[in-house]
Amino acid sequence: QALARVSTSPDSRSAAIRGLWPVLQACDGEACKAEPEALIKKGDLLICPGVFDGISTLIANKTGFKALYMTGFGTVGSHLGVPDAGLASYRDMVERVRVMSGLADCPLICDADTGFGGLLNVEHTVKGYEAAGASAIQLEDQEFPKKCGHTPGRKVIPIEQAVAKIKVAVAARTSPDFLIIARTDARTDLGLEEAIRRGRAFADAGADILFVESPESEEEMAEIGRRLGDMPLLVNVVEGGKTPVLSKQRYVELGYQVAIFPATAFLAMGKALEHVYGQLKTNEDSLSCKDHVTDFKGFCITMGFEHVWNFDKAHADIEDEVRESLKKRPRV
Repeated sequence: QALARVSTSPDSRSAAIRGLWPVLQACDGEACKAEPEALIKKGDLLICPGVFDGISTLIANKTGFKALYMTGFGTVGSHLGVPDAGLASYRDMVERVRVMSGLADCPLICDADTGFGGLLNVEHTVKGYEAAGASAIQLEDQEFPKKCGHTPGRKVIPIEQAVAKIKVAVAARTSPDFLIIARTDARTDLGLEEAIRRGRAFADAGADILFVESPESEEEMAEIGRRLGDMPLLVNVVEGGKTPVLSKQRYVELGYQVAIFPATAFLAMGKALEHVYGQLKTNEDSLSCKDHVTDFKGFCITMGFEHVWNFDKAHADIEDEVRESLKKRPRV
């Protein structure tokens, strides 16, 4: 889905940068029509749930969110079963972008870590993610190998290298509606002041949305909002992470316009799986699990089997029809 332009205030630099998403409205099973609507704006918060595989994308899409977020932690864990610590390759991730964007009826924001290398890698990653169907790409200033933003031991590259990556990313995109989300992880190791300095430098380099990772209090979040609030700001909501988990209204009051929830779904999935696997191991049957599983037929519909059933019905007699047609055809 294309992304158009965003504005946060009439007199700000943001009044001239991108951020209006066309919204695909729910249409009760009928073909949906894209209607332009401002999704990123002052006084509102765009809620982006984390998706990490085909099933989570289909369920989130069915729920009717206006945008989705392809989480690096969840995608790496789901696809490879390893930590989000720089172990996944560009190829691993761009193929996941292609799958999930193909399943989503709304814009998909995609985590691209550090861009998988130096400046040339960043250019290649931006072009690849855009071609694969992402609507926005998130790039961060960590050293390689990177680590999840709410875990310890993260180091950042020098600011001049980080800014250069954002400049290359902006230049590499084909469409101006493909958004560049610039993330800094400097807060944890270098402090809030350096994180804000980097955010401003990323904005000057052409980033569309700023993402200061892991502020540790509402006071820090308010400071980010005061000093970088002329730009669209993104908050990373991780249950059990470093950043306060707050209400939608409170995030808006602090100056944020976009909230990603990368871990909520896979943490819920993990708890559900631990329960049903535990019950199955203990009882050696699934009778105690029936109240903890979704309806099978409904899940089949979510997965697209309704199309399969309708297709099979519509084409049930096609081979017989072809056979009869061939019998009537004169021999040559």
